[in-house]
Formats: sequence, structure tokens, C-alpha cells
Amino acid sequence: MTRFHWVRHGPTHAKTLVGWSDLPADLSDTAALARLSAHLPDAPVISSTLSRAVATADAVQGTRQRLAHDPDLREIHFGAWELQHFTEVEDQALIRRFWEEPGSIAPPGGESWDVVCARVNAAVDRLMGHDDVIVVAHFGVILTQVQRALGIGGYEAFSHKIDNLSVTEITYDSGWRAGRINHIP
Repeated sequence: MTRFHWVRHGPTHAKTLVGWSDLPADLSDTAALARLSAHLPDAPVISSTLSRAVATADAVQGTRQRLAHDPDLREIHFGAWELQHFTEVEDQALIRRFWEEPGSIAPPGGESWDVVCARVNAAVDRLMGHDDVIVVAHFGVILTQVQRALGIGGYEAFSHKIDNLSVTEITYDSGWRAGRINHIP
């Protein structure tokens, strides 16, 4: 059995589509970080390679073992839409379909939901074998695993809220299951 403790990185305060852009996290709420760290088990910590996830992982690591950052745990690659507000994207029909029909639709130069799911699933599968593992990642990355655990589609996965500094518990034990989703310690 492996239990994944998915932590969403600290806030960036951006009001745009932030995928692979390396925006820093605001980690000024030290009380929230202390509560988060105290809530998490004594387990290895891994994060995506983006600085907002790395810095959040550093902030909660304490004496926990640190695993190498994994680029496959990066957020959705928004391609040409990166750092644009939803309303600024030129092809409004395409961006609506991307969110309303997640699957094979991709932003120009970016990734489809199916590609993100495959990339993240492969990273998660490599982490099997730990009893517990803390994964500091991103909104879309965490939703791929909510989808996997609940056996739902992408559209239903997007209906879940994943707050910054929240914990989502996903367990694999001869099958996937979700525990608490979006828990704020």
C-alpha cells in the first residue's frame, strides 16, 4: 500500500494561466506552513521542478527525507496561453472546449489533459513502494490523481477545488481510492 499526501504549493497570486512559468510561491504565512508540516507524516518529500513547488516542499520538509525533484510533476503546459487571462486567449472556443471537454484538446504548443494525466500517472507509478510519500505539486497535477482515484472523467475532476497549501490523500492498495480532498490543516 502506498498513501500519497498531495500538497498544493503556496500561492503565486497570479490571475492568469500559470503552467510551466516559474513563478515563485508566497510562503509568508508561516503559521499555515507550520500547521501543514505538523499534519504530514514522517515520509519522503518530492516536488515538481518548478520553484513554487520546490520552495513549498523545502518549507514543510523538516527532517523528512527529500527525493529528487521530478519534472513529470509539473503543472499543465499551457503553451501559447501561458500567463494569459482566460478572457485574453484569442481562440475562446478552443479554450472553452479545453476546460469543458478535457481529453485530447490542447492549447497551441501545450498539452492536452490526456497527455498531462499520462505524464503524471507515470511519475506516480515510479513512487510506488513507499508506505507514505508527500508530493508537493500543482492544481492540475493533483486533479489527475483525483480523477484516477475516483474513476471519473476530466470534467468531473475539474469540479474539485484544490486550494494552495491543502492536502489531498490518495491511496493505492490493489486499487486507487481517495481520502480527504482539499483538506486545509
